[in-house]
Amino acid sequence: MKRILNWWNNLWTIFSAKYPKLAKWVYQIFYFIVFSMGVTIFQYLVFTFMPKLLGAGMAETEFMWPKIPMKLFGVKFVWSVLGYNVLRDEAGCVMIGGGLGYFISYETGSFLAQCINFPLQRNITFKSHGNPVYQAGWYLAAWVVISLICNGFNNLWMPIASAYVPPAAYNLLVAFVTGGVSMIIFFFVFKIIFPEEPDLCH
Repeated sequence: MKRILNWWNNLWTIFSAKYPKLAKWVYQIFYFIVFSMGVTIFQYLVFTFMPKLLGAGMAETEFMWPKIPMKLFGVKFVWSVLGYNVLRDEAGCVMIGGGLGYFISYETGSFLAQCINFPLQRNITFKSHGNPVYQAGWYLAAWVVISLICNGFNNLWMPIASAYVPPAAYNLLVAFVTGGVSMIIFFFVFKIIFPEEPDLCH
């Protein structure tokens, strides 16, 4: 194992010296993906188990804005940017995985994931020395915008998925769709808000 690590370190040192800009991008993309996938798994666990902890009372409480009636692939639902449809089975009984309970779980899981992701990406991936308060403010603003985009997108396909697949399956889809969209947008947000040299303006 030590021999393999030494071989890799030597190879990386040569590569970095020959292609410094490319090496920086490879390093950043690698750690960015590793940390992003880690928090995506964390989000999946929150999305799956927290609605059950909040119970049926929260699951049957509607919280949506704006409420726009839609019908896709034979499934009628209400689209929104904030909140999620109350899910019901064929018998009309409330299912865990929708309503206010799912909205709280989604936002909690997503926010906590960013609290984990921010210091890892700032300190390890991008090795930034900028003002952390300034960066956290921009990071929070980006997260709010991205969350609204993901909520709106998820509300287009989640009601359809819930009609055909069990909650654990669409929670997996939610986690990876949300994580995938967030990863693409956040990488370029990070390149802007996490300068690798000290930020003298902030």
